[in-house]
Amino acid sequence: MPHYALPHEIMYHTGLSPEMTEGARYALVPGDPGRVEGLAKALDDKAVFVQSHRDFTTWKARVAGETVLVMSTGMGGPCVTFAVEELARLGVVSFIRVGTTGSIQENINPGDVVINRGAVRMDGASKAYAPIEYPAMADMRITMALEEAARELKVPYRTGISVSTDSFWPGQERYDSFSGYVRRSLQGSLAEYRALGCTNFEMENATLFTLTSVMGLSAGSICGVVAKRTDSEAIVPHEVYELAEKRFQQTVKRALEMLIGHFMITL
Repeated sequence: MPHYALPHEIMYHTGLSPEMTEGARYALVPGDPGRVEGLAKALDDKAVFVQSHRDFTTWKARVAGETVLVMSTGMGGPCVTFAVEELARLGVVSFIRVGTTGSIQENINPGDVVINRGAVRMDGASKAYAPIEYPAMADMRITMALEEAARELKVPYRTGISVSTDSFWPGQERYDSFSGYVRRSLQGSLAEYRALGCTNFEMENATLFTLTSVMGLSAGSICGVVAKRTDSEAIVPHEVYELAEKRFQQTVKRALEMLIGHFMITL
């Protein structure tokens, strides 16, 4: 039995209440609080600030006549659980992760976008909700809308499976950390996941996809490529980063218009 928030109840971690969210059914959930304002204004130039509490900065926009929340989750799976749990209590049913990622395939370049249809569960948080055998899968309807939007806008994209980790350095087999050490069990993992056809490393998809599936909700993900791990550990120059950001902003806005429009037609 779902436990929805009472009319004036304020969520402990996000600081949000039903009055603040105005019945929003869709939420875009970037990790970085600094990305929220720009993303909200890309959806709607009249977007408004709602609340900032802990890792969770929230803005509100209107897309196709409907309220859409843009709320940061912070980095990593544990923070995602707070966001999904509390937004679900406030009535959100569809989540789209919008962020950045590092590609691990030669044909995925900086500035491209990756639309993930699933994730390898190398996180820890999702294991509190479902056994490791349970798949971390994106919602097909949201994934297809993101793909269609990217094609329409001529945004270069790939659809694939991400590897979601709790560690940015050894978990993604990076050797540019303070110690430079990667555990023996993780050495060679990047090459293995590349050989398995995985497209990218990131830190939130597995938790988001698992939770929303378990809860009967839906989720998708679109990330801009800001590092190409087949070439270098380095983050791309600022202008390429901005290009990736512009592309995922445009794509997710068009996808939301499609999703909301389809829902209104089918009512």
